[in-house]
Amino acid sequence: MEATPVRGRPRSETARRAVLDAALELCQSGGYRALTMKAIAETAGVGRQTVYRWWPAKQDVLIDALRDLRLRRAEQLDPDDSGDTLTDVRTLLTATFALANSLTGQALVGLMAEAQHDPELSHRLQSTVIGPRRQALRALLARGVARGELEDTVPLDLAVDFAFGTMWYRLISRHAAVDTGLAEQITTALATLLRPGGATAARPVPAPETAADRRGGAG
Repeated sequence: MEATPVRGRPRSETARRAVLDAALELCQSGGYRALTMKAIAETAGVGRQTVYRWWPAKQDVLIDALRDLRLRRAEQLDPDDSGDTLTDVRTLLTATFALANSLTGQALVGLMAEAQHDPELSHRLQSTVIGPRRQALRALLARGVARGELEDTVPLDLAVDFAFGTMWYRLISRHAAVDTGLAEQITTALATLLRPGGATAARPVPAPETAADRRGGAG
């Protein structure tokens, strides 16, 4: 996992936590574009130069805040093995979506937008925030396959794309909620998609007939 390098004097853990919490809360309430280092410093009760000494820009604060939050919420975001794969999948998705809905959603969307034209930020976002979430869900699904509860009738990476892709689409378009209901629906959909025997039950979709196919048939 990568973190923003520490610059300047050693940080007070209380001040550090205040800055990270303030950044996420301000971003969630006012949006990424409106977030400033000055507002973060004022809300956290520290000097602006103190914040700049520790983090060069707001995206650096947010990356650290998201990483720190994941570590603090590890019990919910990386649930212990309950003995039932789908229960654990539902727990992980419910916790992830609850945080996105209440605290992290605007930071995620804002950072993803910035990352489209900043390869270094894209790499950091993938390695410290997005990648670990994907790996956690994929590990749960792989464990279910190993136990025979699920079957990899489609690539597990594609199943993970489906789960988190739905979250990202809703965060960006805001056409529907990212909530407990969505976590339940995606868990049910994954159960159907990866059900044992699903590969033999599913029929492949035929490729559309082309003009060349029709000419060949006529000949």
